[in-house]
Amino acid sequence: MELLVLARFGQGAGEALSLPAAMSLIALLFPEPAARSKALSAWASVASVGLVLGFLLSGVITQLFSWRWIFLINIPLVSLVLVAVLLLVKKDGTSDRAPINLPAALLFTAAPLLLIFGVIELGEDEPRLSLPLGSLLAAAACAAAFVAVERRTPRPLVPLTFFRNRVRMVANGATVLLSAALSTSFFLLTMHLQGERDLSPIEAGLSFLPLAAGLILASTLVPRLIERIGITGAAVLGMVLAALGIGCFTLLPSDGSLVTSVFPGMILLACGMATGLVALQNAALHAVTEADAGVASGVQRCADQLGGASGIAVYVSIGFSPHLSGGWDPFTVAYGLAAVGLIAAVIAFLALSPRRRLAAPQEPQG
Repeated sequence: MELLVLARFGQGAGEALSLPAAMSLIALLFPEPAARSKALSAWASVASVGLVLGFLLSGVITQLFSWRWIFLINIPLVSLVLVAVLLLVKKDGTSDRAPINLPAALLFTAAPLLLIFGVIELGEDEPRLSLPLGSLLAAAACAAAFVAVERRTPRPLVPLTFFRNRVRMVANGATVLLSAALSTSFFLLTMHLQGERDLSPIEAGLSFLPLAAGLILASTLVPRLIERIGITGAAVLGMVLAALGIGCFTLLPSDGSLVTSVFPGMILLACGMATGLVALQNAALHAVTEADAGVASGVQRCADQLGGASGIAVYVSIGFSPHLSGGWDPFTVAYGLAAVGLIAAVIAFLALSPRRRLAAPQEPQG
């Protein structure tokens, strides 16, 4: 178990380094909003293809070989990516190499981890209140200390002036709630298909094909949708569609046809995921420059990953906790919380966004 946790930690660290760098490249290579919207949609389409392969290959590999091969198969794939990056991506020029603000990084990492741990402990059958409450207080203290450290250091990890941009802040907050709902849904759907319907890993993987197909199709249509209704409209539409899809899952029977009971919610969730995430990524990169593109990308990816981790930790823990779920079906509670979180995100997004809504990006003239 210790080795598995360590390996997953390494995976997370690698993703934390690579994905923000990739997104910042998109922001810098495509400074025009319309071109950036298309580039982010293409990136989402590629990610959707990866999601398709993940669903299919994980079931096949687990059933025919071993769950360990799910990790081993990444080695040749990552090797191909490394070779492609070395051959196709130009090296950066000389830059000012600032030292890492280690205290701020540790505090920024500790705060959400303590928060999630505290919520999980509250969901235990017989929680000792001193442990979860202490963890929640420690999370608040780390967050406050992070702000204090960032104010005093000449080279902050995330300049506090970055948070003055209301568009980016609202977009990142909505991303947390959207990612939390998505991760919860994927986790519970897998449990439903294999636990309640007794599907094999391969059958469960194949059952996600409608979701994957909807993701790929919707990702290709997002740029045109943003051109028509703007970034704000696309973000709201995406979160509403995702909430409707998750709402369908609260009514899932333990048997019956997948076509009528599971697939409608999957397709709604896929359309909402593709539309919402791409629109929110556009908003999170609003008005970035070469100086803050990396920070904006890092914060956006952090919001996405924080939401994904906290969704499973919080919603699922509450749903499956005997004294927090109120005796309701755990799946219904967890799905319901995820849907309510998305509705809250929509309301907050509309209320806190600047009065002048983010319009559709326009192609440069001439």
